[in-house]
Amino acid sequence: TMTVHSEEHIVDVHVRSGVYSSDTIFDYTHGYIATKLFSRNACFIMKIKKELIPELREIGRLAFERQTMKDVYSPNNVWALFQAGSSRLGHFKDWLLYGKHIENLCTGLPLYQ
Repeated sequence: TMTVHSEEHIVDVHVRSGVYSSDTIFDYTHGYIATKLFSRNACFIMKIKKELIPELREIGRLAFERQTMKDVYSPNNVWALFQAGSSRLGHFKDWLLYGKHIENLCTGLPLYQ
């Protein structure tokens, strides 16, 4: 499921698929995406690259198209490959950078950037 919070510039994506379940936050205000993978009990954070990630108003439209037309081709499909490296727990300065929504998602989990 996807929820777009236009006033906060946030998109919440919840995937419920057994071992592949995850929660993702697109924080357009701070410019970061965080994905919490339940199977790994970890948070992966990446910077939003404007040339690769759809804008907030565009992501809602793409989700609507996908839902209503099922297999709509879009050049804006986003795939990310996470390569686990060293992790660390978030600190106060991280949460200032990433924002409260990502802090709420990732507090207490190892962070991978």
